[in-house]
Amino acid sequence: MARLRCLFAVFLVVFVGGLSFADPSASLVCMGAALVTWVGWRRGRGGRRVACVLVMGDLGRSPRMLYHTLSLARHGFSVTAVGYHGAKPHRDVLNNDNIKIVYLTEIKTATKFGPKVFQYGVKIFVQTLQICYVLLKIDAPSYMLLQNPPGLPAIAVVWTICLLRGSKFIIDWHNYGYTIMGLTHGDHHPIVLIAKWYEHFFGKLSDLNLCVTEAMKEDLRVNWSIKAITLYDSPSPIFRESPLELQHVLFKKLADDFAPFRARTESVPSNLEQTAFTELSITGDVTYVHGRPALLLSSTSWTEDEDFSILLKALEEYEGFITSGIKLPSLVCVITGKGPLKKFYNHQIEKINFKYVHICTPWLEAEDYPVLLGSGDLGVCLHKSTSGLDLPMKVVDMFGCHLPVCALYFQCLPELVKHEENGLIFKNSHELAEQLKMNHGMPWMRKSRVKLILELLSMPMNAK
Repeated sequence: MARLRCLFAVFLVVFVGGLSFADPSASLVCMGAALVTWVGWRRGRGGRRVACVLVMGDLGRSPRMLYHTLSLARHGFSVTAVGYHGAKPHRDVLNNDNIKIVYLTEIKTATKFGPKVFQYGVKIFVQTLQICYVLLKIDAPSYMLLQNPPGLPAIAVVWTICLLRGSKFIIDWHNYGYTIMGLTHGDHHPIVLIAKWYEHFFGKLSDLNLCVTEAMKEDLRVNWSIKAITLYDSPSPIFRESPLELQHVLFKKLADDFAPFRARTESVPSNLEQTAFTELSITGDVTYVHGRPALLLSSTSWTEDEDFSILLKALEEYEGFITSGIKLPSLVCVITGKGPLKKFYNHQIEKINFKYVHICTPWLEAEDYPVLLGSGDLGVCLHKSTSGLDLPMKVVDMFGCHLPVCALYFQCLPELVKHEENGLIFKNSHELAEQLKMNHGMPWMRKSRVKLILELLSMPMNAK
C-alpha cells in the first residue's frame, strides 16, 4: 500500500507541477525514478543526523535559510544546502565541514515556443526533474527544510521525495508565492490561481511549518488550516557596529569604483590616506573626516515589491531643504543588491540632477555587507510585503548593527519596527524626507553612537 501511495504521489507531482502543460511521457520518467529509488529509499538514515535545506533561489542571498543551515550544522547535523548559484555565501557556511553545498542549474526558460502558460509549464516540468534528481542523489536526510516562496514545483516534489526516503518535511513560510506572482500577472491570471491552489493543497501535507510573523501564523491557521510556529529572525553575530579601521578599509575599496566614497578634496596632506568619510594617519590612527557626508544605506533585490521611487522623491525633497537654506549634511546614499529592476532605477537616478545627494548602487560580497551596515548613519527599508504578512530581513540586520532604521509601513511591520521606540515608520516620500531632516534626539537611538545622523546634523557642512 505504501508503495502504491508513493507511485501515485510521483504521478500527482508531475501532473500538478506542469505535466498538463508539457509532455505526457513525463509521468513514466518520474514513475521510473520512484521504482529505482524504492529499493534504497531508507539508505543513509541509520540513525544519522542528516538534513537538507532547499532554496529555489540564489542560495547566497537567502540569509534566513543559511542561518538554518549553520544552526543545524552546529548542532551536529550533516547538512546539504541546495539552491542556485549566485552570491557567495558567507565564509562561516563555506568553511563548515558539516555543510555541503549543491547548486542547481538555473532554468530561465525551457522553450521559446507556444504561449507563455505552455512555456511556464515546460519550465516547471524541467525543474521538477532537476529537483528529483538532486534530492534522490544526496544521502537520505532525516529532515528536508524548504523555503517558500518559491514553492512551485518544489513543495509537491519535496513532499514526494520525503515519502520515498522516509524524511520529515518542513516548510519555512516567508511569504506566499502566488501573491508575488500576482505583481507581474495580476491576481486573476490562470498561473496565479493555479499557484494559489497548489500552495494551499500541498502546503498542508508538510510535517512541520515555520513562519516569520504571528500575522502569517494566524493567516495560515484560519485560511489554510496549517499549524505553524513563528520563528522570528534575529541578526547574525557578524552584524555589529564596524570599527573605524574596518570602515576605512571598506571605504577605500569602494572608492576604487564609486566616486561618492573618494576624498572630497584633491589636496589631501601627504601624511593622510583619505576617503569621503575617514582618514588614516601615518601613525595608523583612523578618524572621521571633519564635515563628512551622512551615510544612508538601503538594500534590495530590485523587485516590484519595493518601490524605490519613494526614496528618490524623498532625496529630492531633502536636496530642496538644503538649497532652501536649511543646514543639513550632504548625503551619500548606497543601495546594495542585484535584481531585475536595478537597470530601470539606475536610469531614473541618472536623470536626477543632485548637488548635495550622491547615490551609488554597488553589489557587495557577503563579508563586506555587514561592515557597510555597521558603518552607516541611517538605514531605509522600502520592503512592502505582497501578502502583508512577512518581515524584511534587512531591518533585522540593521538592528544587529545598531543602525537607526526608517521603514515603509505595511500590515505587520509593527511586529518588528515600533515607531519612535526602536525605529521610525513612514507611509510616503514626504514623511521619509521629514525623518531624514529631523534634528531632535529619539529614545530608540544609542547615545554612544557618535556617527548617528542626528548628531551629524549639528556638524558644519562639507565645503565643496
